[in-house]
Amino acid sequence: MTHPFRRRSPPIAPPTARPRYLLLFVLLFLGWGVLSPLLPVVLVEQGAAPSQVALLLGLGVGLRLVVMPLAGVLADRLGAPRQVLAAALLGAALSVLGYAFACGLGPLLLVGVAHALATAPVGPLPDALAVREAARIEAGRPRLNYGMVRGAGAAAFILANLGAGKAAELAGTPGIVLWLNALFFGLAAFAALGLPRPAAATPLAEASPALSGRGRRAIAAVLALPGFRPLLLVSALIQGSHAFYISYAALSWQAAGLGPFAVNALWSLSVVAEVAVFFLFGRWLLAGLGPGGVCALAALAGVLRWSVLALDGPLPAIAFSQLLHGLTFAAQHLAAMAILTRLVPDRLAATAQSLLASLGNGLATALLLLVSGPLHDWLGIGGFWAMAALCAIALPLCFGLGGAARDRSP
Repeated sequence: MTHPFRRRSPPIAPPTARPRYLLLFVLLFLGWGVLSPLLPVVLVEQGAAPSQVALLLGLGVGLRLVVMPLAGVLADRLGAPRQVLAAALLGAALSVLGYAFACGLGPLLLVGVAHALATAPVGPLPDALAVREAARIEAGRPRLNYGMVRGAGAAAFILANLGAGKAAELAGTPGIVLWLNALFFGLAAFAALGLPRPAAATPLAEASPALSGRGRRAIAAVLALPGFRPLLLVSALIQGSHAFYISYAALSWQAAGLGPFAVNALWSLSVVAEVAVFFLFGRWLLAGLGPGGVCALAALAGVLRWSVLALDGPLPAIAFSQLLHGLTFAAQHLAAMAILTRLVPDRLAATAQSLLASLGNGLATALLLLVSGPLHDWLGIGGFWAMAALCAIALPLCFGLGGAARDRSP
């Protein structure tokens, strides 16, 4: 059975990758998990008006979308993704503490800009390193199970979400999450430096003119790879279709009479399904269907999931739709990682991951979040039909991805 992330590679060091990557991903997602739910509360406590919170958070999202590809290019040009990631994590750990000392909109905006610039590489670079490691075969086995480390991160995120509220309660202030985030990200910086050295890859600055700044720029070189732009489009359609769900699923459940416990349970059910795919089913699906087939399965699951929610059915139907999150998010993410592993040379790995995270997933989600408000005003819960349509559009495009995901030498 062909390993979904396999790529031809030279012999490398002993297999010490798994515990080090597990440590990195757990620390990363603990950091994100404690900060995400309470950052809006912290901003209000530091003097932002409730109406200004969206501006502060939206500015960070927009800046990260711009900076992500540039950070990926820098990591590839230097041939030092571990070092760039560690520097970004340290910058993020320091900048997030600025929120504790900033008061009012102006200072909070300045801190937000610094934090967004620092955290931009923190999303794509761990994936770029992990999927590259997962592609390495030693003694007939992969050095790393990417799904396992990504699933461990998702589980850590759940625990951190649950623990953040308790920590704020014990500390008497939501600002404690800033210090916890700084702690976890600071430790993650050292974990990044402790990762196994990647297999030797020529820094982009020393690569052939076709891949260096003297020829096509790194971003253009990645976009020119056969199959990359179709992957961007498929990922944008399927991952972006979650925007209406993020905005209005919980509100629709509350309107249907479900209490806070039931709403939280349904939301947690989707994350449990995500972890299950990362840990248990992802590699089996990739081996059986191939990356293009898994993307098609994710698109079909999206059509079904959003249609069920659009029909506003009974609780068992909603619970079933939440279980499909394992396919619509986790399975499609794993398939995209497998395609990138086979499609993109190592010297462009960080650039490719950054472009996928910013243009494929982030930009589409941001734009669809903006559209979701007017869509809800127009159609109410029927806005989920539009998300189902996006997945239906993605379906025929998925079948062309299998041919793109063929082995390429680094």
